[in-house]
Amino acid sequence: MSGLLVVAIGIAGGVVLRSLFVFGWSAYAFMFLLTLIFALGFFFVPRRAHALAAIFFFCVFIGMGRAALIDTPLPRAFVPLLHTRARLTGVITGDPDVRDGLQRVPVRVAYGSAHSLVLAVTPRDTALAVGERVAIRGTLELPQPFASAGGRVFRYDKYLEREGIRFVLDYASVRALASAPWYSVSALLARVKHVFLSGLDVALPEPYASLAGGIVIGGKSGLGSDLQNAFVRTGLVQIIVLSGYNVMVVAEWVMVALAYIKASLHIRALAGALALIAFIGVAGASATAVRAGIMACIALYARATGKSYAANRALLLAIVLMLLWNPLLAVFDPGFGLSVAATAGLIWLAPDIETFICKRIGFFWANAIATTIAAQIAVLPLLLYDTGNLSLVAIPVNLLVMPFVPVTMAFSALAGFSGMLFGSIAPLLAILAGLPAYLLTDGLIRIAESAASLKLAALSLPAFPFWLTLAAYALLALYISAANRSSATPQLRLAKNASTYEPLPKAP
Repeated sequence: MSGLLVVAIGIAGGVVLRSLFVFGWSAYAFMFLLTLIFALGFFFVPRRAHALAAIFFFCVFIGMGRAALIDTPLPRAFVPLLHTRARLTGVITGDPDVRDGLQRVPVRVAYGSAHSLVLAVTPRDTALAVGERVAIRGTLELPQPFASAGGRVFRYDKYLEREGIRFVLDYASVRALASAPWYSVSALLARVKHVFLSGLDVALPEPYASLAGGIVIGGKSGLGSDLQNAFVRTGLVQIIVLSGYNVMVVAEWVMVALAYIKASLHIRALAGALALIAFIGVAGASATAVRAGIMACIALYARATGKSYAANRALLLAIVLMLLWNPLLAVFDPGFGLSVAATAGLIWLAPDIETFICKRIGFFWANAIATTIAAQIAVLPLLLYDTGNLSLVAIPVNLLVMPFVPVTMAFSALAGFSGMLFGSIAPLLAILAGLPAYLLTDGLIRIAESAASLKLAALSLPAFPFWLTLAAYALLALYISAANRSSATPQLRLAKNASTYEPLPKAP
């Protein structure tokens, strides 16, 4: 365990350092020199500490180098087009992000022999689909950082660059030239998503349909700014972001269905993995969903082979793989950081909190209370650094809402599929099937709006330095380390999702 933890911290540390600062060759040489020193120390005096130090500094070196490699210059061919009304052709690569009266559409464009991704900002009434070939015209600009609440600076340029987007095409007009080819997997997955959302529109009115869609496959489009703010103020925004729970539930549904036809465990696990990969693709393959998918695939593999599954190792492995694939996630994707922090809190903090609760108030609801408190504690430093939003009602509201989220997800899925099946022939049946989802989503909205309307529901704190965030997590790490040393409680693992634990023998 300690070796993988050292690797994950080293790579993440190197990526974060290179993302925040630009180093010359001497910094890389220094890290490599430290690696050699501790490696030689281990050779002459074979102690575990020397080996771990050598691994750590080598991983910092790797993380810094990987982050440097992704820091590429702008495509030269596009530079003369900046601040001009450019005419470009390309292919839509992602679902439009609809907000109020505008939609933002990622398009892979070509200019001469050069290619790049641009974000076209166009009116929302333009019908666009993934995979379509389009002609676009607009003012080509570079995305710029901007000041957000509390004096924070949001690196919008890097936030877009994490998806490969280097330019923004403002005031764009978009004209479809050709439909997506039949072999486009991304276009097929996007069509599946929109068919499901259309089914929800048949079964449920707005904003209940949008909330149901967010709970099942993630996303906040259609909720409106007021309702979104209510979910943010009350700390409930995570229920409309695709999480590990959604991902694992899909895999479980497939495995249960295959169990009825007596399929082998290996076949069921493989089908579950393929189903959750497709589900993640339909939902848009956000960093949060991919992280959850990696952990879920590891869990399915462990179940199929009869091996033990340790969620802490799965999380560390997922972090390493994702940062090596895309180093920009570490600093410039707030959702990824919050997802990792929340999952780490559920793994390392929740067991101690649950034990504490059981000793004093009994076992009933102890798991739900412990996981809610652990997740809130774990994300708080990062949330305050990113947004400054301190929700004073997050814990009680989450305790009230979370038991109903799985049921809401199931009935929302039923409503969507009913709308898909009966929308054109018997819409009344779809509406009747969507009634439980309507009642549940209405309850969630009422709770969120009522809690958000409280005078002291949330506070907006001014910006504070990054080192303070690191210090907060260092204190949490020291507490967890001390608690693990002093506790005889068996190590815990996640069985099905981030809130279900099973005992696991101590790792060697």
